[in-house]
Amino acid sequence: MQSMEEIYGQYSNMIYKYLLCLSGDAHLAEDLTQETFVIAVSKIHQFRAECKVSTWLCQIAKHLWYKELKKAKKLQTEELTENLAIGNRVEDLFLQKEEKLQFFRSVQKLDKLSREVVYLRMMGNLSFIEIAEVLGKTPNWARVTFFRAKQKIKEEQENG
Repeated sequence: MQSMEEIYGQYSNMIYKYLLCLSGDAHLAEDLTQETFVIAVSKIHQFRAECKVSTWLCQIAKHLWYKELKKAKKLQTEELTENLAIGNRVEDLFLQKEEKLQFFRSVQKLDKLSREVVYLRMMGNLSFIEIAEVLGKTPNWARVTFFRAKQKIKEEQENG
């Protein structure tokens, strides 16, 4: 069996070109190539030589590419959801001058964390991921807190 250094020297360029064809992104292909060999080193004891080393490496690379696609799709879905949320009633109230004062009064009635989330989201234009980082919480927590705050503001607006 060849050493991992020999395997890397022999197959790294091939794996890079394979990933470049899949992704069309040189930087991503380079990162995924490195990650492919990191995984190969950690799993070399599981390689049973039932296929060629190049086939095994391509399988690892393809798996990493699919993970990257899933991650990109998830981020794209989150961005779309966030963009759709911006256009709803609560955000529209923020943009309408005559209702601005009433809106801020409603926001001031929220608990401190909810108020911070609303301000970071609407005035700071931060994503839920960024809000979570600022407040030391999870993106899901930020999303739920913002949703609940919007509901309270909406109720406050409707009740006058």
